[in-house]
Amino acid sequence: MRRYTNLLAVVALSAGMTLHAQTNEMVIQTKKLGAEIQPTMYGLFFEDINYAADGGLYAELVKNRSFEFPQNLMGWKTYGKVTLMDDGPFERNPHYVRLSNPGHAHKHTGLDNEGFFGIGVRKGEEYRFSVWARLPQGNGKETLRIELVDTKSMGEHQAFAIADLTVDSKEWKKYQLILKPGMTQPKSTLRIFLTSKGTVDLEHISLFPVDTWKGHENGLRKDLAQALADIHPGVFRFPGGCIVEGTDLNTRYDWKKSVGPVENRPLNENRWQYTFTHRFYPDYYQSYGLGFYEYFLLSEEMGAEPLPILNCGLSCQYQNNDPKAHVAVCDLDGYIQDALDLIEFANGDVNSTWGKVRADMGHPAPFNLKFIGIGNEQWGKEYPERLEPFIKAIRKAYPDMKIVGSSGPNSEGKEFDYLWPEMKRLKADLVDEHFYRPESWFLAQGARYDNYDRKGPKVFAGEYACHGKGKKWNHFHAALLEAAFMTGLERNADIVHMATYAPLFAHVEGWQWRPDMIWFDNLNSVRTVSYYVQQLFAHNKGTNVLPLTMNKRNVTGAEGQNGLFASAVYDKNKNELIVKVANTSDTAQPVSLKFEGLKKQDVLSDGRCIKLRSLDLDKDNTLEQPFAITPKETPVSIQGHVFTAELEPNTFAVYKFTKK
Repeated sequence: MRRYTNLLAVVALSAGMTLHAQTNEMVIQTKKLGAEIQPTMYGLFFEDINYAADGGLYAELVKNRSFEFPQNLMGWKTYGKVTLMDDGPFERNPHYVRLSNPGHAHKHTGLDNEGFFGIGVRKGEEYRFSVWARLPQGNGKETLRIELVDTKSMGEHQAFAIADLTVDSKEWKKYQLILKPGMTQPKSTLRIFLTSKGTVDLEHISLFPVDTWKGHENGLRKDLAQALADIHPGVFRFPGGCIVEGTDLNTRYDWKKSVGPVENRPLNENRWQYTFTHRFYPDYYQSYGLGFYEYFLLSEEMGAEPLPILNCGLSCQYQNNDPKAHVAVCDLDGYIQDALDLIEFANGDVNSTWGKVRADMGHPAPFNLKFIGIGNEQWGKEYPERLEPFIKAIRKAYPDMKIVGSSGPNSEGKEFDYLWPEMKRLKADLVDEHFYRPESWFLAQGARYDNYDRKGPKVFAGEYACHGKGKKWNHFHAALLEAAFMTGLERNADIVHMATYAPLFAHVEGWQWRPDMIWFDNLNSVRTVSYYVQQLFAHNKGTNVLPLTMNKRNVTGAEGQNGLFASAVYDKNKNELIVKVANTSDTAQPVSLKFEGLKKQDVLSDGRCIKLRSLDLDKDNTLEQPFAITPKETPVSIQGHVFTAELEPNTFAVYKFTKK
């Protein structure tokens, strides 16, 4: 009898396991091609926070190169006889320094620049030093010695790269030379000695790696730009969110000041300089060296649609309660003209006013701008009443331009519920939604867009990241929940046309906000697990959504779905069926993928599974261990039109099959 009872128990357990397996049978309808997935679906959002631009993506190594910081010599040390002057050759950057004879044969005049947390250089690579200079006293020649030095060196000499520069004109001229370091040094100093006995004026002192992204002289840091390009982004939103608004309107991002000759682009305060006193960086400014031309060029070279965001006449509402801090609706004409002029800058003929500016900068062909965003995280009636005249003017001049509005800073609530109907009323083409939320929110949002109004504006999930409760830093579990959430974006590609994680970059010594997608120091960078989640979706987005259900329900992590989230797509260009599954539970889940609607002769082959997983949920990639957690691809086999597997706990998987 005991043996019989045990046998019954084994049979019951086996039946229970079979029943459990059946609950995870996912049916993919291959004949029912769903919504087209937009080329813009997965992209990038750039904002100059965490030293993302100057000191980061923008490859300039000199801080305060034109002496325009309010403390004009911030970032510099001077010795000997150095005088600050303010009648320089560039109208928007009038300051420069005058180096004069120190008055004694054994004294020295010169400058040191500290760079951004030091100046990072690599042994054997070339660095282009440039400076605008003149001889104020007239003709003749004066000489400078340009050095890269290690001020903490215990060697006999601090300098490890040296070159001489001769200034030979009383007129302002640009001089250049190449420095080639004999050592790798992440925190060097740029030193300039006056080595002759006369006087020299110096303006716009610059140091760039020669090997920038695509070799541009006013270029981008190669490893950081390459990391962006490796996503294969469909859209690139810039120049930010909050910096578009500015702490006040005088410090908003003004695109017109960011184009033209780089020497004459004025300094702008960075709104993030003031925001976080617990991580305070009083030397955080924007040189505008990375300007709208460079953003458009980067978009083009990455193959992404550019999405510039412009100020709508509101300064940051978090920081300004007084209505006088904003532009009155009746006074918006200049701001509206800025938007129209930007479209002309991007798309205009070379004979147009702003098209000529673009052409003169080296790009006579238009950038083919299709999207423009007006406003960032604005809220209240103040926003739509300002957005409306922008929309009317843009529609009149450029009827095909798609306009992006905003649903405010929150993912739900009073302001969100007010703004969405307003965006519909104004007929915005897309609405920018932002989600910086904890684990519980991401786990509850798998079906967020399943019941959105299909007749209204489309959705741009413009800023999102999982902020772990008590763990507001990059870690694997947060990235896994982002992947789970993104299956809902993908399933609803008919309404969700764009999605971008935020923020993008952070310097390990200059961050104010985390988590972030890519971290870096002066020489190295690391792609986080959140980066790889974005890349996996972007590389496997397909062309059309395929219906995927479990027990005739979308797989959204709902009750009874064992912590599973899933979506499926078809790539008609590659003839691939692609299924993404996130197991957010702490137990392994048997998964069955049943591809219905295929013909008997259809063969699914070349099966592959790409997994992203970690046993330590709090772990992420670091500069010391940049490849600790990366996607791993393995071949898989399928029996007929049904694939079965056991998906490990806390794992994101992409299954791919070629239909032949």
